[in-house]
Amino acid sequence: MLAHRVDVVRYTEHDRQRWVAEDPAVKRADRDDFARDRGRMIHSASLRRLSAKTQVLAPGTDDFIRNRLTHSLEVAQIGREFGGALGCNADVVEVACLAHDLGHPPFGHNGESELAEIAAQIGGYEGNAQTLRILTRLDAKRTHADGRSAGLNLTRASLDAATKYPWRRGEGPGETHKFGVYDDDLPVFTWMRQTPEGGEQLARVRCLEADVMDWSDDVAYSVHDVEDAIASGLLDLRRLTDASEVDALLDLAQITYASDLDRDALGAGLERLRRSGTVPDSFDGTRAGLARLKDMTSRLIGRFVSAAEEATRERYGPAVLTRYEASLVVPEESRAEVAVLKGVAAHFVMFAAERSDIYLEQRQVVRDLVEWFAEAPEERLDRDLLPDLADAGDDAGRLRVVIDQAASLTDARALTLHAAIR
Repeated sequence: MLAHRVDVVRYTEHDRQRWVAEDPAVKRADRDDFARDRGRMIHSASLRRLSAKTQVLAPGTDDFIRNRLTHSLEVAQIGREFGGALGCNADVVEVACLAHDLGHPPFGHNGESELAEIAAQIGGYEGNAQTLRILTRLDAKRTHADGRSAGLNLTRASLDAATKYPWRRGEGPGETHKFGVYDDDLPVFTWMRQTPEGGEQLARVRCLEADVMDWSDDVAYSVHDVEDAIASGLLDLRRLTDASEVDALLDLAQITYASDLDRDALGAGLERLRRSGTVPDSFDGTRAGLARLKDMTSRLIGRFVSAAEEATRERYGPAVLTRYEASLVVPEESRAEVAVLKGVAAHFVMFAAERSDIYLEQRQVVRDLVEWFAEAPEERLDRDLLPDLADAGDDAGRLRVVIDQAASLTDARALTLHAAIR
């Protein structure tokens, strides 16, 4: 990361507003609005649950690998420094980074895919839209005057920074299936996206802090998933010199992570990483070997973050950059290298043939639990969801509450419940 740092931060009262106004008397003089957001995020139940949710491999299967919480903490560390160097408020970026995976259900993207199929007729399921729902409804801190939950009641700037896809289902650019808000949550989304003059922010444009969060996430999981794969023995580094393996991982990287980049660009990215000497040739499990892995992660993170910082500064100069004053610039070469690393983890771990049966079992667990909760929701849902169930006006609304329940489960609780109901 570059030595350049910016200390002046420009955020308006509009950026600091909360959906529900709070009593000024509860504010501490030594904490500003964004520091309070960070405190609420760190103490939230939804963040704690991430400690028992899958990142790549299930928690508890290995003492070394990351879970969703440790991943989120690492993203937050990267994003806080990176955003601060550009001029963003470090607390705002950290909140966004800590929050970015809150909407993931048990079993990671595999569980998310199953819930998306179940919810296809009621607006779908998307981890990013679920994150907004958690922050503004499900994780309790403040309520509206009529008793409705306002979630953690974060500031507008922090909520917006945590919104990776600022559009409804089916309204995203290109062929993306990602989206950031369910129709149920449009009131808070509309409030969050308002300009100081009362109009809406530019359609489908996200703020700089969300850009920083997104790139920090890409960098963290591309690098750390490879580290986990090597350390757990699932990736023998010598396989990266096998032409057939390389062909397969490049194809996967292009299809899954970088459809806009051609295969030659991805191949060149892999070759640059090899020539850089950053990735070791082998791993023997010794302490010295682990040290080389840690050196790899540090150097790669620095490489990718510095490249984006330099490119953004080249476009916008040394000014303080916040909110909608700039968009992050990520060089194509860096995107190719990150996509290749994601392809490595996907090819050797996530999409490995031996994991297909595990994935099928996980999806069946999610489907069985949704059906079980839906059979007698008044008796089986957690108590905090019962008011939402009572307020649901139709079957679609009731199913959404059941999905909120299923999505909140940790891997361990989902498996325990499933074993009990079989």
